[in-house]
Amino acid sequence: MHRSRLSTLLIDAPSAAAERSAQFWSAALGARVEHQPEEPQYTGLRGAVPGLVTAVQAVDDEPRYHVDLETDDVDAEVARLLALGAVEVSAWQGCRTLRAPGGHLLCVIPVHSDPEEFAAHARTWPGPSA
Repeated sequence: MHRSRLSTLLIDAPSAAAERSAQFWSAALGARVEHQPEEPQYTGLRGAVPGLVTAVQAVDDEPRYHVDLETDDVDAEVARLLALGAVEVSAWQGCRTLRAPGGHLLCVIPVHSDPEEFAAHARTWPGPSA
């Protein structure tokens, strides 16, 4: 048995346009821009979507949106999503990137939110033998 929840909405913007994108989305959503010195590829949008971490991520790729699912068992959550039809794209620093049916990217990440918030909002999934 493991738990997971939708935790993050990322607005992926080409690196050259990321700052301008962050300013746009900040104004459009009434959010406060928060630069992340420890992770400079992310610009937080504090208060943009209640209950979700929302950020612009500078990428070396096309603009898109993607979501992160946080979980207390990355391997079990990836297995669950693969069984639902996702395809694994890559793995990096304990996180796994999948492509859902329809082509959308999502990342499965270890719990990063407040443990009480995670416990209050995560769904519990049965193990593989259940």
